[in-house]
Amino acid sequence: MKDIQSHRKDEHVSLAEHFYQPQASAGFQNLRLLPNNLPEINQDQINLNSQLGGIVTDYPFYIEAMTGGSSYTGKLNASLARIAKTTHLPMAVGSQSVALKRPDLQTTFSIVRKINSSGIILANIGASHSAADAQKAIDMIDANLLEIHLNAAQEIIMPEGDRSFNWLTNISEIVHTVSVPVIVKEVGFGMTKQTMKQLAEIGVQSINVAGHGGTNFAKIENERRHDKSYSYLQNYGISTVESLLESQELQDKLHILACGGIRNPLDMLKGFCLGADMIGVAGRILHELIQEGEDQTVQLINTWQTQLADLLTLQGAQNIKQLNRHNLILDESLRNYCEQRKIEFN
Repeated sequence: MKDIQSHRKDEHVSLAEHFYQPQASAGFQNLRLLPNNLPEINQDQINLNSQLGGIVTDYPFYIEAMTGGSSYTGKLNASLARIAKTTHLPMAVGSQSVALKRPDLQTTFSIVRKINSSGIILANIGASHSAADAQKAIDMIDANLLEIHLNAAQEIIMPEGDRSFNWLTNISEIVHTVSVPVIVKEVGFGMTKQTMKQLAEIGVQSINVAGHGGTNFAKIENERRHDKSYSYLQNYGISTVESLLESQELQDKLHILACGGIRNPLDMLKGFCLGADMIGVAGRILHELIQEGEDQTVQLINTWQTQLADLLTLQGAQNIKQLNRHNLILDESLRNYCEQRKIEFN
């Protein structure tokens, strides 16, 4: 019989797919990209390599954390692992907290390493856990990196969620103790520069700002409630683009990753212009996998990889570091945001 945590994993996938929207609201629609009419480049000069926690990757995006912890989601993890292996993308598993409590569920996560023995795999655990738990999650899947997720808003709305959020000490201990590089990420509510500064002060080097506009855990958790009483929080947080704007003054201190509402390579390119080193994609890939299957998902990712090279060529940039914010025009809403938040963006 499933316990509540294992059942929740199935509910999350079902509701994420139910609420999936082809057009996201992560703020990328509020950015216009300036054309480069004289790119002066050959496409064979393009280098799509990037870094993830100091590990060199073939492409500047990865399959972000989604699932694991039940029989059904274990099968999804197996499919995602085959997709990651075929497309040479890093892959993060979903939160492994359930498998720390239920050892019989560990195979729903470890299947990823079994299938993709030499791939870049990210473990995933909540900030409420100890360094010992974090290392167990890493060892469970022989992970190359660890994601620590911040999800206070999700926990508050979740009927069985936590109500204690004294996390900085845990994060600091994990960062300075575990055997692999650590990325601290939100789960879709965005991150302010104040939070990023706090994390940088305790030794965090990589942050995924994971903004509002993609998979909406406020909406998902409220749907799981009998009373549906937190519907007013479905727009809580700041968007992925706003979060990337928040990161501007910290990009010389931190490696910035972004996810949340990334639907196509143009969204990725705009994210790179705003300073992201890596882009995570979850909802779009999960939707393709559920609706079309593994082969079609591989084809989608291969198309994105080709199109990213096309877009860099169009911009006259040999790599993502040659893209910059001066290629972007912000609409009035984002200009107002920067003004209110005292963010310099010229």
